[in-house]
Amino acid sequence: MKKIFSFLLAFTLFQGAFAQETEKKPKNPIGGRPNIPSDLKFEFGFSQLNNRPAEMGVNFFASRTFNAYYSYPIEILGKGSGMTMDIGLGIGTDKYAFNDDQNLFMNEDLGPESSELLPITDVLGDNIRINKNVLAANYFDLPIDFTYHLNKSNYSQGFRLSVGAKIGYLYNSHTKIRYEDSTGLKRQVKDSQNYGLEKFRYGISVKAGSPGFYAWSYFGLNDLFQSGRGPFANQASQINFGIAINVF
Repeated sequence: MKKIFSFLLAFTLFQGAFAQETEKKPKNPIGGRPNIPSDLKFEFGFSQLNNRPAEMGVNFFASRTFNAYYSYPIEILGKGSGMTMDIGLGIGTDKYAFNDDQNLFMNEDLGPESSELLPITDVLGDNIRINKNVLAANYFDLPIDFTYHLNKSNYSQGFRLSVGAKIGYLYNSHTKIRYEDSTGLKRQVKDSQNYGLEKFRYGISVKAGSPGFYAWSYFGLNDLFQSGRGPFANQASQINFGIAINVF
């Protein structure tokens, strides 16, 4: 993960330096945001599960998502149409905190790439105090948004609304459990495996706001888990939403 963030940072710094060398662009008076024809977006929000069984409840505030995308807008439908197609690339991280101190463990009956939802104390033992308990799913994402700009003469200002799609590839998934044992010793268990999650995800997204700040949502169109490989053979799908900022 650190290598990916380092790459994104180096890439964006290079892009910014190149843009400054080739053309002096005026700054947007709103917050001093540079008028560079590209966006580095940081999205913060919450991860929820649609169509989940009652036994798979998740803690709302502890189930969070973070996305970092670099996108490039292409004007479509003619100059001054107010329409752009924004093609992006980046990473998405979703974390789920299951209720009642439960988490995913490999289903011994199904073998690898499967999971069942169990109380942590059934696996790590009684007389422990659980401090953190999450499932993390990390994706390489390709978002594409069709954006309408109300300010047709200057796309770097004014309100805009977009509807788009996103496809992602799961490159890592793991559980992380922090707890104290009966002696007060603080311990952490991080277990990286697939847990029966689908390798690919795809869905639709809706965004609305200003060039520098917007609200966003994502609705998954496929199941989070492979058929019959997740807890309770569930058919839950992702719903993510939150707020975001454009760095430039």
